[in-house]
Amino acid sequence: MSRHSSFGKRQRENDKAKKKRDKAERRQALRAQGTSEVEYTTADAITGDLPTADEALAAMENRASAPRATIPARLFVGGLSRDTTTADLERIFGEHGTLADAVVMTDRGSGDSRGFGFVTYADRKDAASAIEKLDGLEVDGRNIRVNLSTER
Repeated sequence: MSRHSSFGKRQRENDKAKKKRDKAERRQALRAQGTSEVEYTTADAITGDLPTADEALAAMENRASAPRATIPARLFVGGLSRDTTTADLERIFGEHGTLADAVVMTDRGSGDSRGFGFVTYADRKDAASAIEKLDGLEVDGRNIRVNLSTER
């Protein structure tokens, strides 16, 4: 009984043998190149323009004494009355720190309040204080909820 191998199998075997030959040729070419020379360099070429230890310490002291950048925080304010305006939010929340932004969300069609808004404090520490003091506060006859805003 004679066995015939399929054309696809022969093709795969030929491809495998060709890859093996190519790899052997590449290996032989690298061996023929030999080892390369070691390149010598100086410490100055590696370090470049790095500051001295004294300069680095002085720079760290300057950064430590510089005022730190504040991190803003956005708050969600829920449970608002339809009568509550952006100016009301600015007045209420402005008492607890520097505001970067305040907005009451409105319906596109009617322009009425949707019952929630967002307040952004310039400093997250002020935001934490506002959450603690204003969550559950009664505004225009409704108790508001104040939380850190999360992404959609």
